[in-house]
Amino acid sequence: MKINSRSDLDFMERIQQEVTAHRTASPSDETYYASKLGETWDRARQTSAYAALDTFSTDAFRGLGATSKDALKSRPLDYLRVPVDAGLKYYQTTGTTGTPTPTPRTARDMIANTVSVAEAWRGMLAGGGHRALILLPSDIVPVADLMVGVCEFLDIPHVKAYPYTTGISDWDRIVGLWEVFRPTVVFVAPGVLLEFSQVLKRRGLLDRLRESVELLMLLGEVSTPELRAMAGSWWDARAYDASYGSTESGTLAACCAHDRLHLLRGANYFEIAGGDGVVPAEAGRDGRLVVTPLNNDARPLLRLDMGDEVSLSDGCPCGQDTPTVTVHGRGSDGTEIKGSRVRTRDLEGIVYANRDVMGYLIEIDGTGTWARLLLERDPGTDRDAERARNDVIQRRTDEHLGFRWDEVRFVNRLPATTKSGGSQKSWKRSNFRVVDEGVPA
Repeated sequence: MKINSRSDLDFMERIQQEVTAHRTASPSDETYYASKLGETWDRARQTSAYAALDTFSTDAFRGLGATSKDALKSRPLDYLRVPVDAGLKYYQTTGTTGTPTPTPRTARDMIANTVSVAEAWRGMLAGGGHRALILLPSDIVPVADLMVGVCEFLDIPHVKAYPYTTGISDWDRIVGLWEVFRPTVVFVAPGVLLEFSQVLKRRGLLDRLRESVELLMLLGEVSTPELRAMAGSWWDARAYDASYGSTESGTLAACCAHDRLHLLRGANYFEIAGGDGVVPAEAGRDGRLVVTPLNNDARPLLRLDMGDEVSLSDGCPCGQDTPTVTVHGRGSDGTEIKGSRVRTRDLEGIVYANRDVMGYLIEIDGTGTWARLLLERDPGTDRDAERARNDVIQRRTDEHLGFRWDEVRFVNRLPATTKSGGSQKSWKRSNFRVVDEGVPA
């Protein structure tokens, strides 16, 4: 997080005050939101996409149609307030749902997002003598830089390691780094954690390396409660679904110590789109999440329809008044398997429930009428018990997804792309393979 001027320092202090003072803000806090939305509206009018907007008013905002993700992705440069080369940093989305979206960010973008997330995690991370390892793929999305900024802001010693940077950082080097640095917090993509855990299990090193670890902060891709419980049991640590957001929007929710995602209301104005139209985001409502990030500088967005179906709740044991959000994913995220629409979360809830699977690959034929599930076995599991586990998976798939696999098979190794994580991982591209019906793996 770069601050090299008095104005940026003043901006950082202002954002810190806002996100702490308005952490429990609700849509009824009209004075705060009217001021912030007005500033965002004025920045948006400087873009081609929103140039026709008139002067801001609350009524004008409420009458504005939603900005769809498809519109943003089809003409991303129209939503930029500054040229691509005017930002401090340049990113692109992963492209898992289409063409990568160019996303420059100014210093103020970086400062605002970092401070918002850091303040949300302060109670979990600050003052605990933590050391953080940022274990992510080498990529061009902002999550690694964000974690670095959070650690800097909270004064946490940290190191980045990119295990898929060929010839620079492999597993041997990370093991050596780990033994010296002894991280207590690991910011890691779920797929990377699966791959690294398997490497350590095969080498007999997991028991030794996990001794220092207290928190596993999973980010960069979908993680399910079952996967987090499995990983937490391996590492004897608490695994969290660390955050939710997108490269375009910035971070929208951050976890608490009870592994629940709380909306970052001080930095965003949230709404829900459903059968009743677009309404304020309040506990008890569900529908598509619509967000207006209040501090986006390079790309100000108004009423961005995230496309994600969510449910909002309250009463978190952590005591925060801010609603928690459960993200169910986009309808387009699902893939048809034998006539059923299957989403990542639904399938992984079944695959990882037994805590003895290191990854999976789905094979389907060209017609979609035949499907096989390949499971990468945990190196230490009893192979004689695999038949019983196959039966359990078949039964759960039938009960929850509405079909049965033509075959469930455990294998020693799956392609690394099924677990490489972050920018290298798209569920539809890396966890699916089209084959001729019945062809052996």
